[in-house]
Amino acid sequence: MNVNEQITNCIDSQPEPKRSDMQALHAIILQVMPACKLWFLDGKNDEGKVVSNPNIGYGSRDHKYADGTISEFYQIGLSANKTGISVYIMGIEDKKYLAETFGKELGKASVTGYCIRFKTLKDINVEILEAAIRFGFENRNEKG
Repeated sequence: MNVNEQITNCIDSQPEPKRSDMQALHAIILQVMPACKLWFLDGKNDEGKVVSNPNIGYGSRDHKYADGTISEFYQIGLSANKTGISVYIMGIEDKKYLAETFGKELGKASVTGYCIRFKTLKDINVEILEAAIRFGFENRNEKG
């Protein structure tokens, strides 16, 4: 199964209204960066044990780990969780930036250093979320 099929299966497996929200977010992210690399992480570690929710990734950046190794990783992530949806904006060095820049106008969302979490799209200002996603693609901080 290729990445596009994995993404479609992941989104289609969600109950409504999360499925429709995930489809809408997938389309928005691809509008912002149409030719970006797509990723699908099934949430399992090397031993096949589930360690996280499945993630859809968009774009590509170098991620430097604490031990100094560097590997390719996505810039924007999308994941369904028990209570809603998480959008990850990777590589932001200033851990207060997302909350300070986008948090107040987003609506009913929890914003951390790199994650925007909300229950449904109707609870948030989608234009502000799109601006945060656009920032994430434009922000090429290699120290993430």
